Amino acid sequence: MPTIPRAVPLALTAAVTVATAGLLTGCGSAQAPQPTSPTSSTSSGTAGSQMQVAGAGSSSAPTAPPTVPGLGLTVCRSAALKVAVDSSQAGGAAGSAYYPVNFTNTSAVACGLYGYPGMSFVTAAGGAGRQIGAAAQRDPAFAKLSVRLPVGGVAHAWLQVAQAGNYPASACQPVTAHWLRVFPPGDTAASYVAVSFSACATATAHLLTVTPVRSGRGVRGVTP
Repeated sequence: MPTIPRAVPLALTAAVTVATAGLLTGCGSAQAPQPTSPTSSTSSGTAGSQMQVAGAGSSSAPTAPPTVPGLGLTVCRSAALKVAVDSSQAGGAAGSAYYPVNFTNTSAVACGLYGYPGMSFVTAAGGAGRQIGAAAQRDPAFAKLSVRLPVGGVAHAWLQVAQAGNYPASACQPVTAHWLRVFPPGDTAASYVAVSFSACATATAHLLTVTPVRSGRGVRGVTP
């Protein structure tokens, strides 16, 4: 006769079923997020998105270009200017030489300049160049004036270069500089002019002094 399987007690089967269901229910409750209404969930997501967009917009929002006081013109950028040292108009006195540095507007629109340009000797043009000695100091004897540069217009600033021989060799560490780095007033991009000067490598020897910009080309004997 075939063997008849023994019956599993009904009570035990029911207990296992109930326990398994309870276990599944408990796991489901632990993993499921707290219920929220569709409206509040959408609202929260939208608010978060709006905050992110607003934050991104505020950090990347374009700023208005700087303008020249009293003229309402945009400040002339280095890329729109041709910078040149006019040695033909240079003069000398009291152990220094004076050179006009001319700024010509090569762009298609008028722009303006105001204040002092930044100047220093460097070892090479561009980012590879290292500064030689101290940057030019500002001459406080002359006031800052707003200068309008029409298309093709010219402005200038005077660069005073003290003789390196005025300083002891130990305090100067004399070298020859072959490049002048020029920052137009109000701009952080530089132009580079190939010109040779006797310079001091130490930053304690202040050879350079610059005046604020004025209209027109620099002419020897005409003070700013």
